[in-house]
Amino acid sequence: MKEVKSSVKENEIVCQIRDLINYKNYEPGDRLPSERMLCAKFGVSRLEVREAIKKLDFYGLLNSIPKKGTFISDIGVVAFNGVIDNILKLKKSTLTSIIETRIVLELKSVSLAAINRTEKDLEDLANSLKVYTDKVLIDGLAIEEDLLFHLAIAKASGNGTLNNALLQIVPDIISNFEKHLVCNSKQAISGIKDHTDIFNAVKNKDSELAIKVMKEHFKSLYNY
Repeated sequence: MKEVKSSVKENEIVCQIRDLINYKNYEPGDRLPSERMLCAKFGVSRLEVREAIKKLDFYGLLNSIPKKGTFISDIGVVAFNGVIDNILKLKKSTLTSIIETRIVLELKSVSLAAINRTEKDLEDLANSLKVYTDKVLIDGLAIEEDLLFHLAIAKASGNGTLNNALLQIVPDIISNFEKHLVCNSKQAISGIKDHTDIFNAVKNKDSELAIKVMKEHFKSLYNY
């Protein structure tokens, strides 16, 4: 119940921020009032305001810059309100739909990564692979580190839309994978080899092999 209440409260603050922006006729690039001022205006805690802003920042409607403030993104009023309406209507995805979406996005991402990756992308992938490997060997599980490796692949694809699409489902992936115990220590260990094979395919610019090893990596997910 606590999670539901939190979500409702967060959406209420999102609506209040939207109404404030519309009422004040803020333009793209304008800075919002400080978190402290928004807390006082809405009668809520700083943490609650921060979470609502983080949500709008995640969807590209606001741009939070440390020590400078929160700014309206470069988006028209109609589009701004339309995106917020869609955000408020979003429902929690089922595990099956999350897995299906993830597989589609990642197969395309790894294919493009093998074609478009740069030396900097390879360096980031290598670092992500090491972080994942170290975490698995120490703790046995590494769900977040696993996702960071896959996000590095999406970034290496050179396709910003694919990258953003994967980023949008990351919170649901983490919460649902933990809830349904999708990843266990045995899978995490085998994931080290899978990730290494994926990295090598991308490094060698072998798009077909990259797709093949990614499919093999996701093989266990097809049972959900």
